[in-house]
Parts: sequence; C-alpha cells; structure tokens
Amino acid sequence: MMNIFDKVISVISPEKALKRTLARKRIEMADRLLIGGAGYGSHGASYAKKSLIGWSVSGQDADDDIVANLPTLRDRSRDLYMGGGFAAGALKTIRTNVVGSGLMLSALPDAEFLNLTDDEAREWRKNVEREWNLFASDVNCDAERRQNFYQLQSLVLLSALMSGDVFVYMPIIKRAGVPYDLCIGLIEADRVCDPMPYPVGKNVWGGVELGPYGETVAYYVAKYHPGSTLPLNVKSPIQEWKRVLAFGKTTGRKNVLHIMCDVERPAQRRGVPLLAPVIEALKQLSRYTEAELMAAVISGMFTVFVKSNSPSTPLAPMFPAGMEVDKRDPNAYEMGNGAIVSLDEGEEIQTANPGRPNTAFDGFVMAICRQIGSAIEVPYELLIKHFTASYSAARASLLEAWKMFRMRREWMASGFCQPVYEEWLTEAVLKGRVKAPGFFDDPAIRAAWCKADWYGDAQGQLDPLKEANAAKVRVDEGFSTREREAAELTGMKFDEIHAARSREESMRREAGLVRDSQGQIVTNPNTQGGTDDE
Repeated sequence: MMNIFDKVISVISPEKALKRTLARKRIEMADRLLIGGAGYGSHGASYAKKSLIGWSVSGQDADDDIVANLPTLRDRSRDLYMGGGFAAGALKTIRTNVVGSGLMLSALPDAEFLNLTDDEAREWRKNVEREWNLFASDVNCDAERRQNFYQLQSLVLLSALMSGDVFVYMPIIKRAGVPYDLCIGLIEADRVCDPMPYPVGKNVWGGVELGPYGETVAYYVAKYHPGSTLPLNVKSPIQEWKRVLAFGKTTGRKNVLHIMCDVERPAQRRGVPLLAPVIEALKQLSRYTEAELMAAVISGMFTVFVKSNSPSTPLAPMFPAGMEVDKRDPNAYEMGNGAIVSLDEGEEIQTANPGRPNTAFDGFVMAICRQIGSAIEVPYELLIKHFTASYSAARASLLEAWKMFRMRREWMASGFCQPVYEEWLTEAVLKGRVKAPGFFDDPAIRAAWCKADWYGDAQGQLDPLKEANAAKVRVDEGFSTREREAAELTGMKFDEIHAARSREESMRREAGLVRDSQGQIVTNPNTQGGTDDE
C-alpha cells in the first residue's frame, strides 16, 4: 500500500513511484530474512528457509483465483477429455458410478404429518411414480427433445465435472399429445458470461450478479456460445445477453438451477472443473504416453542412417535400381528384402535402436495415476481399471471410491433431480393428475408431499455372498431397512421385489412346490411332510 507521499509522486512520475514501491518490498523481504519469525513464521510461513525463499504467493478472493482463470481451465479440461485417455476415463468412471442408467424416484410423502394411512400413502406413491415415469421417460421432457430425464442426468453431471458448472432452466412449453408442459433445458457454462456493455453499478462477474448479501440475483446468458461460429452464418450475428432472475419476484420459483462441481471457498460464484488441480500432470502424462508409443512404433521398424564423409555426394548412385524412392522426400529410401547395397569409399551404415519398449514406463505411469486419483478421489486401481491386489485391498479401494460416488449422487439428487421433481409435482397437482390436499396452502404441507428419495444403480460386489450376508445382518440387527439394502444390492425397490416374490411363491404353492425341513424342493407336500418356509 502506498502512503500519501508515494501517491503524490505516482501522479507526477509513475515510474519513480513504482521503483519506490519495489524498493520498499525488497526491504520488507530482507527484514523477514534477517528476523525470521515466530510460530508458523519459523516453519510454513518462513521466508528465511532456503526451501521456501522462492515460494512467492499472494492471497486473493475467490473471484480473482477462480473466475479470472475459468476460460483457460475449461478449455484445457475439455481438450484433455477429448484427447487424453486418463482424463476421459476418470470423468466417465465418475459419471457411470454416480448416475449410471439414471437416479430413480422413490416418492416418500410424510404420511404421519399428512394424516395418511399406510394404504393411502402406498397408493399415492404408486400413482405419483407412474405419472412421473410418464414424464421422465419421454424425450419431450427435454426442451431440445433429444434425451429423457435419466439421460439428461448423465449430461448434467458430465458437463459440471468437465466445465465446473452447468445451468438448468425449466420453461413451460405446450406440445401436442404431451400431458405435461414442464421442460428441462441445459445451458453450457461458457454461455453465462459478463455482458457487453458491462452493467454499471451491479456486482457482476462471470455472468453472475450478486446482491448486497452475496446472494445470487441474476444470470447473464449469451445468445451464442462465445467460441461458436454460428453467428457468422445467421442474419443477426450480434451477440446478445439476456438477464435471467435466479428466483421469481412474486413466487420465489427457481428460474435457474446452478449446478456447481465443487464449492471450495466462501463467496464463490462459479464452479471449478474437477480436473483443474491435475491438468498439468494429465497433459504431461499424455505427452509422455504419446512419445513412448511413437518410440515403440519406431523400434519395430529397421531403420538405417548413411554416415557420409562427403555429404555433398548424392545418395542415389549408391542404391540399385530396384530401390524405391519417396517422391515427397528425395532423401528417403525404402530398403528391399535381401537387398545388398554397395557403398562408396568413406561410407558406412549405422542403425538406430530407440531401446523400446521402456521397462520403466508402467511403473512411472502408475505413480502418476496414484497422485491424480488422490486429487480427484478416484483410487488409481479404479482409474485405470486394473485390479491385481488382494480381495481386501480391492474392496478397500471400491469402498473409498463409493464414499465419493454417494456424495456426488446426493449432490445430483438435491441439486437437479429433486428441484425438477418438485416443479413437475406442482404442475401435476395443478392439472389434477395427482391429488395433494393443502399443497398450495402451506409450505410445510407442500414439503411433506414432495419428500422423496433417489436411488441409482447398485454398487458392484466382489463377493456377492459376503455382501448379502452383511446386508442380512444389518437388517436383522435393525441397522438398516430392507428397502435400502435392496436398493444398494440390486438397484431395485423393495416394493417391486416383494410384489414379484409374492407372485412367485403363490405360483409355487399352486403348483405344489414347497420345501421340506432340509430345504429340498418336493412336488407333493402331503406325502413328504414339507412346510412352506416363505
């Protein structure tokens, strides 16, 4: 910070003011080096230790550290995804385990608060889930009419991981033959950006406008992607921005869902790509892999070089007429099978041996993958799909990964699935397709009707028998429920399993198939004395 005297000098001679400021900084640095410090000043914050002298950093707010660098981070993250196997594999692994075939709705109205009997709550759930599937399984729920709701989940997650965040809007579009008007539209992160001209007097950066308390007020959405060539081909190539309120003024409805990959700091208004901390490592690993691959290809070819003491002499007379010459490069020749080449005086043949494949390649790649996996919370065994350790080690890796997968699944459910479901249920109640007394009378009643769980694909089991026995113990001891264990082990709802089991056992009883005391199936229970142990 400059004092008053420095400010006066900066007006007269900015160059002299800059020199004074730099000199003051040098003096402060010298004092720190001589004096050292106490507490952290003697350790991590020390300027006296040789290992830390060259480590110069400055503290900035979240916008300076994140928003200012986002365009570069997004571009590099996408480039790694499109051209780097490890980056694409990491993002797709997270996408497949978190969303998979899609998070499924399990409507759970608060029956006690709503004064519903168990039968009434069960019937309401069945009707709501039937109506929801009518909406969610159709591509008409997509504003672009390309994907259904479960496929949109995959796109939302992948986009947020790759770009840092993604924006969702929910327009009302009437379409012929479609029972519901609610639609889901996605806005790529790049399109939410600072408008031109800049809105004077508003706290806008990264296309996000904040209010006096740091709350999100509005988003500025560009008509075209900033890097798109489409504006050059249309009649109105001028870029335009639309200011979209985050919440409705009168209803408080969420006009835009801002789904951020990770929130790292307070007052952070934009998300950071998942690969941001390991961009350099992934790029260097990709370059190293390409170089090793090229070296291995070259080593598979027998290449010779002519070492000449008279480089001005053309090489063509040295080779017989049967040798092929590359017309694009007159100095390149292809050796024929069993060719005998006579050389002039002073000429000799030298071969190139790249020494590939490199035996250290695999170990080095594994070491880097461990660091990358640690940063993005994906164990390297899962990152490279290579399980060679013991059962216990492999299971520990999967369990550690599933902590992150469940966290991401909950993040997807609360940030995307549940808000869309609440908007849909509101329309379903308004249209009379779903009965929900008091839905618009009290927010607490509305929340009770909207309560739901979201289940995804089950976690794979290394040893299904051990997993099933563990689930049985958890249910028997009251640590879990059949519904949750069924969802975790099979991805199915317990109601569906129970209904199917009931039908199967009824069919077995009607056919006279029961089990005896040893658990063996018999066809005549009257003669065998068996009992039904359903």
